[in-house]
Amino acid sequence: MSMEILSFLSPSLILVLWEVFARIGVVDTRLFSSPTRIFCTLVPMIYSGELLYHTLISANRIILGFLAGAVPGVILGLSMGLFPPIRVCLMPIVSATFPIPKLAIMPLILIVFGLGETSKIFTIAIGVFYLVLINTMAGVMNIDDIYMDVAKNFDATRYQFYTTVALPGAMPMIFAGFKLGMGTALLLIVAAELSAAKAGVGWMVWRAYDMFDIEKMFVALITLAILGYVFSYILDFLERIFIPWKNGRR
Repeated sequence: MSMEILSFLSPSLILVLWEVFARIGVVDTRLFSSPTRIFCTLVPMIYSGELLYHTLISANRIILGFLAGAVPGVILGLSMGLFPPIRVCLMPIVSATFPIPKLAIMPLILIVFGLGETSKIFTIAIGVFYLVLINTMAGVMNIDDIYMDVAKNFDATRYQFYTTVALPGAMPMIFAGFKLGMGTALLLIVAAELSAAKAGVGWMVWRAYDMFDIEKMFVALITLAILGYVFSYILDFLERIFIPWKNGRR
């Protein structure tokens, strides 16, 4: 049996068992609903365009927040990995602030950035930033010293150190940070859209919770899962393009 068939059958089996248990009363449909009831809620939302509208809004916030956190995370991570003085100065700050739950500082973010889009994007960005930075720095520090020595012997400029040594050498770890960051972005979008949002998949989750609309809540959660799969696939595709040598070892 091929891997593609197995990857399809495993979630399908879960759905079948869920439906069967819901029909025989093992699963309380008031709390967990059933696949058929969720599907009956999903279809009208798709045809009306409501689900697409909320999905696009959340996807836009996730992409902007991811880029706002990943780009400075890569740049600062490369700098900290390449230059020990920068690492010595900044690592205590990173170590002290990284463990702080990002949801705990949401009131401060709202005070500083207000209730608009900026606060939601920043909430996602700060969660992505640390994961990308730490992975990028670790990737640079794991580069074999011989590559650094060769660059020094050829009088490489700082820009060349970044682009020809640090960035390619740390690329596998950078993409690992991207994938962790994207997972965090999907978690934070739900919390970010809790505060003063009027649309988005996260808003749908909280709205369904307030109304005790279990089916609509599951529709929103399934949408988040699909978004996660799509973004993960995109990152895997980009990884195959930027790190072709890694695929040969699989």
